[in-house]
Amino acid sequence: MKVLDILRVKGNTLYTVKSDEPLAKAAEIMAEKDIGSLVVMDHGDLVGMLTFREVILCIVKNGGEIGATLVRTAMDDAPLTCTPETEIDEVRRMMLGRHARYMPVLNKKVLEGVISFYDVAKAVVDGQNFENRMLKAYIRDWPSEEDETQDTKL
Repeated sequence: MKVLDILRVKGNTLYTVKSDEPLAKAAEIMAEKDIGSLVVMDHGDLVGMLTFREVILCIVKNGGEIGATLVRTAMDDAPLTCTPETEIDEVRRMMLGRHARYMPVLNKKVLEGVISFYDVAKAVVDGQNFENRMLKAYIRDWPSEEDETQDTKL
């Protein structure tokens, strides 16, 4: 299974923010849209990733307030990225290695979507459930000894 399989199911709604926007505005968008991350784009290029983790860390650093902080101050300026062709097992390894919950998907320099650790986990579980159902159907249709005896008599 590849990242493009997840994007096909998930859809391609993207939420972005510019690095020079106020962090308070970005947090408001995240809360309003009920999303955990925003891709930070400047002049059409991915320059960072902003998640609630970075927002909370910034608020703690500022003594409990966002203040006039800009997105660029809080964002992860070197986020993990993958391509639509990246295998899901590789994405899981990368996300676990960096404790990343969100990963932008780039096709060359074009942002195609964002996948979350939840999306990856769901895809893996759905794949395992499908495989499990297929194996159970195969076992259920397994020929009995009586069937095999009749087949040899024919």
